[in-house]
Amino acid sequence: MTAHTPTSTERPTPKGATRIFTGVITHTEPTMGDSSLITFTAPEHVVQMARPGQFVDITVREQGAYDPLLRRPISIYRADKERAELTILVRPFGRGSRWLVSQPTGTQLNVLGPLGNAFEIAPKSRNLLMVAGGVGAAPLLMLAEEAITRGLSVTYLMGAANESTLLPAAALRDEIEYVVATDDGSRGHKGFVTDLVPDYLQWADQIFTCGPTPMFHSLRNTILAHRSTERFPNVQVSVERTMACALGACLGCVVETTSGMQTSCVDGPVFDMQKVVWS
Repeated sequence: MTAHTPTSTERPTPKGATRIFTGVITHTEPTMGDSSLITFTAPEHVVQMARPGQFVDITVREQGAYDPLLRRPISIYRADKERAELTILVRPFGRGSRWLVSQPTGTQLNVLGPLGNAFEIAPKSRNLLMVAGGVGAAPLLMLAEEAITRGLSVTYLMGAANESTLLPAAALRDEIEYVVATDDGSRGHKGFVTDLVPDYLQWADQIFTCGPTPMFHSLRNTILAHRSTERFPNVQVSVERTMACALGACLGCVVETTSGMQTSCVDGPVFDMQKVVWS
């Protein structure tokens, strides 16, 4: 197993502080069809540390219960430093996520985080392309907001099954170009979000993506077919894995890379696309 080396975008935990905390739900808002934005309180040092691409691992059961046993990993959607709150985007895939979206304001959550590495914007990058699918919209929204505050140009591409499951345009800052694709053509391009990528390949200095694994395969094939030079662009991929322990111990979230097997929860979840072994 390759040891994890902190990147320049990671911030060390302050001495004496812990990444396990109790958060209290302050607001829940439906979005993107059956999904919900859940906002909860967090210690100031946790909110300060949170970076785009990182996630939290949440216990998703009643106090005193043991089922579901394992925590659920969820990407951070927004970190509000003034209010000391984190927001996550949750789609009810299974029992754990269904329990989470059903909790009312005031519910206490046992949270571990922030965890994992983060997206890295290269010092010379000026034009950033983001490719999101489904709840993969969450970490890319946080990254887009950070990029805009740094004076960079951002184009945000998103794909979804239909218009109702897209990230609302109002969620993005006005400076961000937002282009969408839907499977049924109810909004934007009819087809895959990766169909839109060739129009931006020469413009983009870096590409960031998060979504289902088939979308990554499609994105990689699209880039290979349409790149203007032999050089493969810098593409950072945030993979979706079940990261139960979040400590690299259970090995349930490993990703095969050119450097060997690596854990998504510690070495990732963000990887260089060219360093991932795509079978």
